[in-house]
Amino acid sequence: MNDPTPLFDTALIRRRLVRARTAGYAGFLMERILDDVEDRLAAVARSFPLALDLASPLPILRDRLCELGRVGRLVRMSPVREAGADCVGDAETLPFGSGAGFDLAVSALALQHVNDLPGVLVQLRRSLKPDGLFLGCLLGGATLTELRQSFLQAESETEGGASPRVAPFAELRDLGGLMQRAGFALPVVDADTIRVRYANPFALMRDLRAMGLTNALTDRRRTPLRRSTLLRAAAIYAERFADADGRVRATFEILWLSGWVPHESQQKPLRPGTAQTRLAEALGTAEHRLAPDTGDTP
Repeated sequence: MNDPTPLFDTALIRRRLVRARTAGYAGFLMERILDDVEDRLAAVARSFPLALDLASPLPILRDRLCELGRVGRLVRMSPVREAGADCVGDAETLPFGSGAGFDLAVSALALQHVNDLPGVLVQLRRSLKPDGLFLGCLLGGATLTELRQSFLQAESETEGGASPRVAPFAELRDLGGLMQRAGFALPVVDADTIRVRYANPFALMRDLRAMGLTNALTDRRRTPLRRSTLLRAAAIYAERFADADGRVRATFEILWLSGWVPHESQQKPLRPGTAQTRLAEALGTAEHRLAPDTGDTP
């Protein structure tokens, strides 16, 4: 039986990230995310003797984690070759194996392009020690919705059909279940929407190229984009998604997920029927009992 065709061309993704970093990475999303990582870890009252930066596109996450003063040794697994990285690898095939003993694993903007997210989460859980924490973020389904809609309409008008131009991203409603299936306890998922304004759609496209986020779908169209289609997409974008001052909006949805490797010290839900306090007492309301069901229809 043949393996299914992967959704993403991971080799192309790495080449484009190298190009983006060489030319000057557009790091505004990463800078915003670093602040959020710091805020989220501030709510966790513990230190992390051994931590992992999992394939974040820039080493600045490693630097920020070290600045917190609560991380002992930090292992940086870079998606591309870089000075100071402990190892280079693909997030889908972690080189650490089960029982690596990380107290913390953090990944920023690296997991939206993996072909097997459930498998990555399982590997992460196994590489963490009991009561270890995983904190990650990836681009969500509302990301670049304006660009997606504009290209869809433009290609339908100019070419009589549409090809995938923007990658499908994860949906928030799915992530909690994936975390539980991977074996994480106390999973938490939430979303943060960031809207960035540009002078025109071409400025957005330049930023996407400078983040290595251009189309890397395996089934992408291999022929060059027609100039007429590009210009029509830009016109539609400006018509539908411009503010009063003429600048256009671009949506980036950041999905956050966190979970702990199970440990006996963690809180556990009570068994049904073992509660010592009635809900009505906790809410300060009167309790009304239902009449027994006699089976008669009124």
